[in-house]
Amino acid sequence: MSVEHHGIDLLPVITLLGAAVVAAPLFKRLGLGSVLGYLAGGVAIGPFGLRVFTEPASILQMAELGVVMFLFIIGLEMQPSRLWGLRKQIFGLGLVQVIGCALLLTAVGIAGGFPIAPSFVAGAGFVLTSTAIVMQLLEERGELASDGGQRIVAILLLEDLAIVPLLALVAFLAPIAPGAAAQHQGIDWKAIGIGAGSIVALVLAGRYLLNPLFGVLANARAREVMTAAALLVVLGSAYAMELGGLSMAMGAFVAGVLLSESTYRHQLEVDVEPFRGVLLGLFFLAVGMSLDLAVVAANWRMILSYVAAYMVVKALVIYAVARLFRSAHREAADRAVFMAQGGEFAFVLYGAAAAAGIIDGEQNAILTAIIILSMVLTPLAIVALNAVRRRSGPSADGYERPVEQTGTALVIGFGRVGQIASQFLFARGYDITIIDTDVEMIDTAREFDFRVLYGDGTRLDILHAAGAGRARVVMICVDKAEDGTAIARLMQSEFPGVPVIARASDRRHSLDLIRAGVGLQVRETFESAIVLGAAALETLGASQAEIADIRTRIRERDRKRLELELEGGFRAGSALFGPAAARTTQAPQNPPGTDAG
Repeated sequence: MSVEHHGIDLLPVITLLGAAVVAAPLFKRLGLGSVLGYLAGGVAIGPFGLRVFTEPASILQMAELGVVMFLFIIGLEMQPSRLWGLRKQIFGLGLVQVIGCALLLTAVGIAGGFPIAPSFVAGAGFVLTSTAIVMQLLEERGELASDGGQRIVAILLLEDLAIVPLLALVAFLAPIAPGAAAQHQGIDWKAIGIGAGSIVALVLAGRYLLNPLFGVLANARAREVMTAAALLVVLGSAYAMELGGLSMAMGAFVAGVLLSESTYRHQLEVDVEPFRGVLLGLFFLAVGMSLDLAVVAANWRMILSYVAAYMVVKALVIYAVARLFRSAHREAADRAVFMAQGGEFAFVLYGAAAAAGIIDGEQNAILTAIIILSMVLTPLAIVALNAVRRRSGPSADGYERPVEQTGTALVIGFGRVGQIASQFLFARGYDITIIDTDVEMIDTAREFDFRVLYGDGTRLDILHAAGAGRARVVMICVDKAEDGTAIARLMQSEFPGVPVIARASDRRHSLDLIRAGVGLQVRETFESAIVLGAAALETLGASQAEIADIRTRIRERDRKRLELELEGGFRAGSALFGPAAARTTQAPQNPPGTDAG
């Protein structure tokens, strides 16, 4: 008996979800990023793989909504106040890098014999770095909040903004593109006027209609209605721009900017984010399906040549711009390798250029392959850079080393803690010797007229040369706990009469430093928590005398616990943190094995 099927064919949906669920985590685990996983999954199920899908263009059309929503969320984050705070890095450093890369990459295409318009589109697309890959790499290295990381984020922000005028420029270039020359004579000023009018109309609607609309809907207290309204704003603004002959992505971005300071901004972001993530993943899958492997096989020499040329030229420009803006060599090299690839928005730009007739289908396939290959090579290039640095070690050529220093104080480590702690000594006019092994930090310190010597405090000869035996106090402010303990042990064994003050990362590090003979160790987490707790009591109306009394009892209890731990007699849950202590300070009992700062 045959079974008749009714309703929706779920196999394509299941295949798309399966490809995403398998490929993205696998590639992320390999260190290549989820974006490459989506692209590889698309190739696997597309016309040149398992042939589950033979017409990726239809999927790509729907999946472009992921990019539309992505730009809406970017717009939501573009509050005027944030843009103003990053204005120098975004519109200075970022703009110079984008323009420099665009000009030289366009020159690469022209040198290869291509017309100006296709060369510009190809080069401009490669300028747009992969935000997904770079942000993931920064997060994995723990450098997202560093000064160098923030400069990269500012550049990425400018590049995200650049996609909007680039998409508009593609629309304006279309009439003069070779493929459209037969249909258009000169620039279509009517189309330009309609597009500009669409932008003005959307700005006016967003300024005077969107906030009142969300205010009315919020009073209805129906979460699903707010979600529907968020999607309505994104899709409606995108559709309005499309009717005006411009990019849907531009419409979504403008709507996001208009709502960036709205009281409903965070709610909108939460409502749109799940749709954005799923549809953007679908977009990358569709791009992978669209990769014409036959074209790639037929043009592999050209593709490899342009990948090498584009990545080298872009890396050189990024390095030169970084040095021009007084970044250290190490930071400039890192930025050049991190951002040498093309990114996700290039697919959008190339698709728009192909639709406008600036490039043909074969050129689109070649450019897409160039971008994908550059994205694959970036993690590998970073691995190679790290391997070279590990083999050669940090280069201290040209950096002043300590020689018979006679400073009143010796500061070892000039990171965040060392910089702040040393200000107290500078304020009294003391002569300070500072050593560090981070050449990037030394370069940064030079910019602010600080004299930091290159020296490793874990080496006894360096301590002698830095004047550790002649100093009246030594401050250990290094980042790594094991290095701090090693320095403390050297100081205790070689210079036992010199007072040592050390930065401790946590309780275990404090115990190690005390055992190493440090006179005073300061735990970052404990001291920060003391200040926060006191501020909370003050906010709640407690008197300064009461706050001081509680603070003293907490410090005394912590001191006794440290003494017991040093003697090996501490038992988790002992009377120090038992019910009696809880009654005294209303503090919860520490669970066994916790590290209370």
